[in-house]
Parts: sequence; C-alpha cells; structure tokens
Amino acid sequence: MKNLLNRVSYSILFLGLAFSAIAQTGPGAPPDTPIDGGLSLLLLAGGAYGIKKLRDHKRNS
Repeated sequence: MKNLLNRVSYSILFLGLAFSAIAQTGPGAPPDTPIDGGLSLLLLAGGAYGIKKLRDHKRNS
C-alpha cells in the first residue's frame, strides 16, 4: 500500500511540475511603419536630382 501511495504521490508531483513549466508566449508583432507623403517627397526629390545629374552630364560631354 505504501508503494502505491508513493507512486501516486510522485505522479501528482511530476504532473504539477509539468504544468508550472509552461513557457511564456513570444513578443507581439512589431508596429507597422506608416508610408506617407514623406516617402513620396523623398522619391520625387531623388528622381529630380537624378534627372538634373543626367542633363548636366550630357551637357558637359
């Protein structure tokens, strides 16, 4: 009877430890970065600068 009691006690102990060893959840998704008018202005300025450089290069050649 004592052997059965030990087995049951250890089984309950190990099951209890298994439930407390559950890992944490991972971090949430990173916040989204808005793409608004600032990016379009940078693209427009880069395009205008590139066109100016091409014209200057053709003019000096």
